[in-house]
Amino acid sequence: MLTKSLARAGVLVLPLLLAACSSTPKSEEGNYSTISSNQFINANYKAADALLQQLSGKLVADKPLIVATMVNIDALDQTTTLGRLVSEQVSTRMAQGGLSMLEMKLRNSVYLKRNQGELMLTREIGEVATSHNAQAIVVGSYAETSDMVFINIKVIQPNTNFVLAGTDYVLAKEAIVRSMLQRN
Repeated sequence: MLTKSLARAGVLVLPLLLAACSSTPKSEEGNYSTISSNQFINANYKAADALLQQLSGKLVADKPLIVATMVNIDALDQTTTLGRLVSEQVSTRMAQGGLSMLEMKLRNSVYLKRNQGELMLTREIGEVATSHNAQAIVVGSYAETSDMVFINIKVIQPNTNFVLAGTDYVLAKEAIVRSMLQRN
């Protein structure tokens, strides 16, 4: 009788033990968009979430937004992989938040500087927004120090240059961030 009880207990406990040995938590299984372990993506998504919160009720649902490439604050005509990737991730998160984001890389009428991305100067923003019927443009810059990268992102109304939303944040200049700051 005791052996049967132990055998039943073993059958009931075995699945629990096997589940505990699993290296992937259940919440992440099959979910390729999990970002819990990536602070870089988390920081960019958090910045986009702050913009989304500030923009609530300020934008029309059926008009798109354009995201300009984040540029080096000390050389506004230059960027790096970091600037391009921050722009991409902010755009992605804002689209996830329900905004219509216009993908500029698919438009051949936009000036693309080789190895830089979609750079937009202030004087060109109005023209680009008008030609693409955009209600706002997300712009930003970053500044490097020896151990940090300071990022500023704003959503501006192209016809007035009024800032509709803005956020600032800092990234630690760890190995991954450092590698993305290398000029190509």
